[in-house]
Amino acid sequence: MKPQKSFRGRGTQHNPQSRFKSTEYVHEPLWSDDLEEPSPKTQFIPDNTKEIFAWNDSPDIGFDVSINPYRGCEHGCVYCYARPFHEYLDFSSGIDFETKILVKENAPALVRKGLQKKSWEPQVVAISGITDPYQPVERKLELTRGCLEVFRDFRNPIGIVTKNHLVTRDIDILSEMSEYNTAKVMISLTTLDRSLTEVMEPRTSRPERRLAAIRTLSEAGIPVGVLIAPIVPGLTDREIPELIAAAKDAGAEHVSFVMLRLPNSLVELFTTWLDEHYPDAKSKVLGRIQQMRGGNLYDSRFGVRGRGEGVYAEHIHTLFKSACKKHGIPQSGKPLSTEHFRNPYENQLSMF
Repeated sequence: MKPQKSFRGRGTQHNPQSRFKSTEYVHEPLWSDDLEEPSPKTQFIPDNTKEIFAWNDSPDIGFDVSINPYRGCEHGCVYCYARPFHEYLDFSSGIDFETKILVKENAPALVRKGLQKKSWEPQVVAISGITDPYQPVERKLELTRGCLEVFRDFRNPIGIVTKNHLVTRDIDILSEMSEYNTAKVMISLTTLDRSLTEVMEPRTSRPERRLAAIRTLSEAGIPVGVLIAPIVPGLTDREIPELIAAAKDAGAEHVSFVMLRLPNSLVELFTTWLDEHYPDAKSKVLGRIQQMRGGNLYDSRFGVRGRGEGVYAEHIHTLFKSACKKHGIPQSGKPLSTEHFRNPYENQLSMF
């Protein structure tokens, strides 16, 4: 029998101590999200950052720059590789990651400031990268929507990754951007098992809602793909053919995947979660992870961390490719365009 949960609507029941203790933050709640009533209550903390664009030089990430209107994520996905980043804020990667959300209230203004710089080179900007831009509080704050409005005005291309049906709210903006080939959406689809979603990704849209989002976006003419992420060895890997079939049927133009990653404190959080929810599958899950990680539970090497290696990893790659071929769906989408970029405020500035 599964243990009684003490925290309702949360992905983990644990709050391991942060690796870092160097910065002090004032935990000042600003809003309360009443869409659901998780326990403990979520705190929303102002993040007065001066820079919104985050740059990376990773060879296995398909973009060089991203923005994240929020830090921390109420979706509560137990496997989220972003959890350990919360430790740099002197928070825990456990419950703190789900309940202490930093909010960049000036995100749209910072995007506009960045795009207006003479040094800005038009390029695809990923909206997410670390935390979901359509987590529950976005329904009220509309920071992601505000950022989209700026990108639309500049006609700078963006790519969105989300697990939330809420992205369909912004079809009006995304449709305008699609006219210039400057927008695409990736819906992250992990499993079609609703009961698994409820304990592994507790505050995300359920599988049927994500498929509905794909269908709605596709019918609106917005390029939409599916990211099967993460594939959890021994738990969701058997669903790969079914997930690809469902993605194709819903109207996805392409599909890709990422294997489970367990950096730093995520090993403890995830293995404890297996003890609590899937104890009978624990040895198989961890054993398969080790098979593709050289005997370890994590491998941080570029080119390997998201794909794995070895016999088991090759099996997953083969299964994925054969399912894509069977259903006639590509493994990558069409590139977005930067040729229509403009500064809509340039003429206004010249008047002064």
